[in-house]
Amino acid sequence: MAAQSPRAQEALNHLKRICFGLPEVTLRPSHQTPTFFVRDKKVLCHLWDNHHGDGRLAIWCPAQSGVQTELTEREADRFFVPPYVGHRGWIGVRLDIDVDWDEINGIIVDAYRMAAPKTLVKALDEALNEQLGEAP
Repeated sequence: MAAQSPRAQEALNHLKRICFGLPEVTLRPSHQTPTFFVRDKKVLCHLWDNHHGDGRLAIWCPAQSGVQTELTEREADRFFVPPYVGHRGWIGVRLDIDVDWDEINGIIVDAYRMAAPKTLVKALDEALNEQLGEAP
């Protein structure tokens, strides 16, 4: 996989802890970069390290309608419209400046809700409720 730099390896380790905590997530190369999938079919997020010389370490992931515009307008230094998938509302999130891994966790959980089938989203919600000690 393409994440060879030390900073990319560190980011990949963080992403593994987040993504593998979600139901039925796998990791394999896609487009020559580490990519997390739901049920090995739907992309949860890509990790890109200097994609076509852009100089960024970033993830690309699906987002709900309107989120891309909101984030890119509010914090253009951290969020961007990724090539190829940006027209579908995906967001790019820089991991080489001011990384808040709790925020990244939330972004990935939101992306999971977009990529996963309803049965897995329900399983996620039940697991989160159980962690919080709430009844289903």
